Amino acid sequence: MTLRILHVSQSINPKHGGPIEGIRQQAKEHALQGHVVELVCLDIPNSPHLPLPGIKVYPLIENSFDYFFPFSLVKWLRLYHHNYDAVIINGIWGFHMLACWLALRNCNTPYFVFTHGMLDPWFRRTYPFKHFKKWLIWPWAIYPVLRDASSILFTCEREKTLARHSFWLYDCFETVIAYGTEGIPHPMENSYSKFLSDHPYLSHKQLILFLGRVHPKKGADLLVRAVHALKGEGIWNSAQVCLVMAGPADSIYARELIKLADEIGVSDSIYWTGMISGQEKWGAFQAADAFILPSHQENFGIAVAEALSCGTPVLISSSVNIAPEIAADGAGFVESDTLHGTTKLIRRWLSLGTKDKLAMRLLARSSFVNRFHISNTTKSIQKTILLALLERAVHQPSLHLSR
Repeated sequence: MTLRILHVSQSINPKHGGPIEGIRQQAKEHALQGHVVELVCLDIPNSPHLPLPGIKVYPLIENSFDYFFPFSLVKWLRLYHHNYDAVIINGIWGFHMLACWLALRNCNTPYFVFTHGMLDPWFRRTYPFKHFKKWLIWPWAIYPVLRDASSILFTCEREKTLARHSFWLYDCFETVIAYGTEGIPHPMENSYSKFLSDHPYLSHKQLILFLGRVHPKKGADLLVRAVHALKGEGIWNSAQVCLVMAGPADSIYARELIKLADEIGVSDSIYWTGMISGQEKWGAFQAADAFILPSHQENFGIAVAEALSCGTPVLISSSVNIAPEIAADGAGFVESDTLHGTTKLIRRWLSLGTKDKLAMRLLARSSFVNRFHISNTTKSIQKTILLALLERAVHQPSLHLSR
């Protein structure tokens, strides 16, 4: 059976972040497996980031009223929902979600909601005022949509468990899918030589790589302070080991970290590459001895999966939701998202012998293939959709499973 899947997103502008890269990769993999993915979004037609290669996109901002509530999305879904076997709503804090519910609640087309970590109670604890404002719309704009969905999709068991503790008014059918990414395009390709030639300061050193947004949530300050602590213990030798910070260095927070490193005397142990992507990103992953992410909250951590795809072990905090899977696979180390935990992560890695590091590299690649490759994601989504269609067919005999 060929599935036709419609993704709905508030925006696919990459500047806004969000799940668009994951949707793009899933669409490509679905197509290889004989299925069709299309996307509807609340972007202005002819926006610079449109079209999206490989996916048919329907941008639906028609007039100024759509900025207040996307009535055009309600109208469009009511007209065309029958063209699809399933609708997947991405993200929950936008009126695109309520619009989908208004259009689909009395239809035969099942819809699913990908929360993408937006129900993690960390946000409630960290931003209590924002959480209070969310409560104002939760009972009438969010809760009914989750309640009536065929399933709420989570990327791992821990995300599912945590989601139950953000709002006490919570009732939905939960499904954990095998989430992942394409990973390195050509695993056997040598990208690290060019990376090191572009950054000669890093040659002949053990590299511990941080790659991503330089943001307080990511625990980047813990890395700077951990290097200082390990230097004081005599474990960190700046001539042999370097922390590579691959992320934008021009934000206020990043500049504060650079200043902090200078003040505590660890500037020679930290190298800032700025934002990197493409072959340079893969070269950084390949050149790294280990990837590190001491986040205070991380729904999944695509960069973690990307590192694993390169056979690079990962050093992560227990607040990264896939930490239990990483520990079970022996693909890295897990500690608390504190200075003590971050220091311990690096200390444990540096104390390993060459054979143990090599063994962990093999386990890292195996973990990616078995758990986090994009093909696992699409197969899991397809299975979830087919089960929902089968259930509807049982309760509604007039509903056919083939087109």
